[in-house]
Amino acid sequence: MATPDRETTLLGLFDGDLDDSKHRSSFLTNKVGGLPDVAPGLPPSSPRCGCCSVPLVHVVQVYCPLMGSPYHRTLQLFACPAAECSGRAKSWTAFRSQSLEVEGGVGRTSTKTEPAKEAPPSASDWCDTADDWGNNEEFEELVEIVPVKEKVPDVPEEIRNQLDSLHIAEPQPDVPILRPFFISVVDERDVLGEGDEGLSHAEKLLKDYERREGVVASLDESSGEKYEKTRAHHGDYSFCRFRKRISGCPQQILRYCRGGRPLFISEPPTDERQLVPPCTSCGGPQTFEFQLMPALVSLLSWKDVGGIHAASLMEFGTVLVFTCAESCWTSSERQPRSEFCFVQMDPDQELFK
Repeated sequence: MATPDRETTLLGLFDGDLDDSKHRSSFLTNKVGGLPDVAPGLPPSSPRCGCCSVPLVHVVQVYCPLMGSPYHRTLQLFACPAAECSGRAKSWTAFRSQSLEVEGGVGRTSTKTEPAKEAPPSASDWCDTADDWGNNEEFEELVEIVPVKEKVPDVPEEIRNQLDSLHIAEPQPDVPILRPFFISVVDERDVLGEGDEGLSHAEKLLKDYERREGVVASLDESSGEKYEKTRAHHGDYSFCRFRKRISGCPQQILRYCRGGRPLFISEPPTDERQLVPPCTSCGGPQTFEFQLMPALVSLLSWKDVGGIHAASLMEFGTVLVFTCAESCWTSSERQPRSEFCFVQMDPDQELFK
């Protein structure tokens, strides 16, 4: 159980299918699969694989505004559907989109180029709108989405172009779509704070792991995680720590902790600072924001093709997303900004089945 003075970590969980006939998602929606939703004033995203150049599939969308910021803020994660690219960092892409919050509307862009001032971000901001996830009534009241091909009679071309920028991108014929479902959120401290019962469950899993791998580990919350010098059979203490940390909520599909420490599933590089490059837009440092978890793999399937499983094409242990620490953006931006992804494969996939 995380202590109050540690970084707040929020867990994303499966929260029901997103039925297109009943729900109209927007860039305010937190979801897995489906089409990426376009923020006002920005074009649809059509990224391609850095390894084989095929169009990428939309995997996850997270609405995560920062405290004190005047911007809506959405992160979208894409992956290559080709089996030969599975596990390669270049086959994953993360985009960050922002749009100004305005009274009487969801968002707009401005001709000003100065970046708006933002207060230091907090991980708990992701939870502020958790109760509204999947509920887009406010969005539907504020903006009417007009299909890009629909003609708007007696409307000046300039206004028509502005309306076109609000459309939801139509899928490309050669890009498959994952079955969409909502993501709900819980505070990790609430999940692990169920008294001795939750702790005993974690201890049991850890002892089973110790017997199987020959590693001696301590579950002392007052002094943190301690591992004796007896090495696991596969020599990876990070995996032992990973298993112990998620044991209280093994169904988590996403972990969010902006500015916190990522949870590596296998041994990370010796110098983590060299792992993450500077922001490609402003050159500043990037910080950890969220990661996908092993439980998500078994939930991935293709939409409208009889529930065919997609996990065999998108296998991973965890996918870590790092974003610009300053969340650099100007109100005149017309393109989403690219962020950094780091992929680790599961060293023992059988343990999660």
